[in-house]
Amino acid sequence: MWLDLLVQSGNLATDLLERTSSTLRVQEIVRLSLAPAFLLAAIGAIMNVIMARLIWIANRIDRLEERMDEEHTARERRELKRLKRRRRYAQRAVTFATAAALTISLVIMLLFISAFIKPQIGTLTAIAWIATMLLLILGLVMFAAETVIATGGQTREGRDEGS
Repeated sequence: MWLDLLVQSGNLATDLLERTSSTLRVQEIVRLSLAPAFLLAAIGAIMNVIMARLIWIANRIDRLEERMDEEHTARERRELKRLKRRRRYAQRAVTFATAAALTISLVIMLLFISAFIKPQIGTLTAIAWIATMLLLILGLVMFAAETVIATGGQTREGRDEGS
């Protein structure tokens, strides 16, 4: 389909070939896309940490809920409630981080497209970059909230056991 469109409009095909034949232009776009690509890798690393915590939380919830037939102690009920809160925050962190990864991928795509089309899409690229940063910040805030709940619960449990 695209090939047919390019063949039918020889001028468009020629323009596209001229724009993409410049090695220097392609090299420049690759250079410009390195920062977003490194950010994408960093988001992946952050998501790996969050997912590891989320898996641990889910496994702990499963172990506690498996014992639902038995009577839960007040401490176990508190822990289960805290774990479910942590899971919600971790899930939100993953959702926001995934959205940030998608939008930074969009930024990379827009950078390449902008080199080969005449309409200026710098504003669209900037909006996608800003959206990425907002989503990443929200994901990190959710992750920070999860860690605060985790450390706060351990501190309380230590006091409960000590009294």
